[in-house]
Amino acid sequence: MGSVYVAGRGISAAEVVRWTKAFAEYVPQRRPLDVLDLGSGTGRLTPGLAAEFQGRVYGVEPSDRMRAEAPAAPGVTYLAGSAEAIPLPEASVDVVLMFLTFHHWTDRLQGLREVRRVLRPGGVALLRTQFADLMPDLFWYEYFPSARAVDAGMYQSVAEVRELAMAAGLAPGADVVQLVAEEPRTLRERYERLRHRALSTFEHLPAAELDAGFARFAADAEGDPERVMPVYSASMLVLTRPS
Repeated sequence: MGSVYVAGRGISAAEVVRWTKAFAEYVPQRRPLDVLDLGSGTGRLTPGLAAEFQGRVYGVEPSDRMRAEAPAAPGVTYLAGSAEAIPLPEASVDVVLMFLTFHHWTDRLQGLREVRRVLRPGGVALLRTQFADLMPDLFWYEYFPSARAVDAGMYQSVAEVRELAMAAGLAPGADVVQLVAEEPRTLRERYERLRHRALSTFEHLPAAELDAGFARFAADAEGDPERVMPVYSASMLVLTRPS
């Protein structure tokens, strides 16, 4: 599982820097900052957060196999845990990053309450997720007709997430931030990443649709491998723990 995720969802060193620089725009400018990477997976961003924010970074991840793939780095500690039970003391970090994990939480309100608990007053939580009413029009949906509806069904609307955040004692920013931190990739490169089926979307699609879609995708990638595909904006909601 972990190795498949690395192959299908890995992030280049340049992309890690772009992401962490983008996150830095929405957190306190002082350094060092202590950071929680909540749902750190294989640690694809965790060492980069330590390099950018220069404090202690905790990668909390429930999957033993995912954590086993995570790279060691100065200032980084990986811990077994979940959003609903974060293994850190109260008011122990300045920043919480939730990078494409929110839709996996079993109890989102409890998870956000835990985020508020571990944040220091004035701390910032960066909720990088999709929203049901702000879904990107991904090019590969054309290969998998059910994928668009499956994806939308996994996420909540902006209003629903704001309501949960406020119920948890967090203050959401006025606007959903749109980030572009991904490098352009060719059709062949997109196929090579997606063929590992590491996206949770693919777990919910019929086998026949997956097989047919990947067959067409492979043929198109073979026929026009150097075509550069669009880069989509990424939605993020900035939450703060009031001082």
